[in-house]
Amino acid sequence: MMFRKLYWVTEEVSPLGSSHVLGVFTSIPNLLKGGMPVDPDLSRFRLTLTKLDCEQGPLASWTGSMFHRLGADLVQFVATEEISEEQRLALAQAIEGYAVACKAAS
Repeated sequence: MMFRKLYWVTEEVSPLGSSHVLGVFTSIPNLLKGGMPVDPDLSRFRLTLTKLDCEQGPLASWTGSMFHRLGADLVQFVATEEISEEQRLALAQAIEGYAVACKAAS
């Protein structure tokens, strides 16, 4: 198993494209507990998966309509045992909950 410490960065993205970091989380449970937005509209929310001390940039990033791919995108990190399948499903289900809530609100 390859050891790699992953970090989740949450940001608010302005309509003009600038962003403001809201938080940095070291696990999916912590991200779900304190890092998810209150507003079900994820169009101004960006979630980035990265590792520290890395010059290659983020491992993955999702915002707006790209969130529908999150569950599938995270499968590779389950395969390398960097996250568990249970955590992947929990995050994917939380994101799907936002999509359902956003549709209901509109």
